Amino acid sequence: MLATWQIIILILLSFFSILDSISLNIGMQYPVIVGTIVGIIVGDIQLGLMIGATLQLMVLGVGTYGGASIPDFTSGAIVGTVFAHTTGNGLEFALALAVPVGILMVQLDVLARFTNTLFLHRTDKSIEQADSKKVAKNIVLGIIPWGLSRAIPIAIMLIFGQNVVDIIVNKMPDWLMGGLEVAGGLLPVVGIAVLLKYLPTTSYFPYLLVGFFFASYLETPMLGVAIIGLALAIIHFKQANQKVMQKNAGSQLNGNISEGEYEDGEYEE
Repeated sequence: MLATWQIIILILLSFFSILDSISLNIGMQYPVIVGTIVGIIVGDIQLGLMIGATLQLMVLGVGTYGGASIPDFTSGAIVGTVFAHTTGNGLEFALALAVPVGILMVQLDVLARFTNTLFLHRTDKSIEQADSKKVAKNIVLGIIPWGLSRAIPIAIMLIFGQNVVDIIVNKMPDWLMGGLEVAGGLLPVVGIAVLLKYLPTTSYFPYLLVGFFFASYLETPMLGVAIIGLALAIIHFKQANQKVMQKNAGSQLNGNISEGEYEDGEYEE
């Protein structure tokens, strides 16, 4: 069971994380960071980092543009890490909780946006009246629907959800747990696939093969693969930069020759 102070901090963390994603942008909106913080709070930083990093893979290449709502796996990281720790289950169980929570937050995100329009219209009216104090006041009040859209459901889950989770764990059949484990293993792949779709993969396909070779056949840890990728990126950057410099030098030389021919009058009519 969680202590009262832990529940309070986690609720405040859920409130602050959504505000960071829409205004502050200091990194508290990412599942990997929030999952690590939750792990510190509950006393299992390794579990929190694993869950947050796995959920982070699911949102790579996904962004909210034009008012669109996307699954909030940051809130999912909070719930998944907490209940995985308190029940003693692992990563697969955490993902099985985090994914539905993230999808549920899509509906609450829409509700928060709808409620926020009240303060938006008040702000527009205050601008027309040139009342800067009311403008600032309504902008600050506008953060309340956003924060509560995450804080309230997280609070309900943390305060009343333990018994429900225990029932689910004890009554869940083996075939369902097995399916959730398979789904939990596939979900990060979906995030990687979405990211590759938006990257120039065809142009850098040899690098993809190098990374696959090291990870699959040599069983190089992910940090090692990342270091290899960084080294290849530096080499590619230097080669490309050298080609650009040579091209510019050639263009400048041709320009000087043409200019000299013109000045000497050694050009053909």
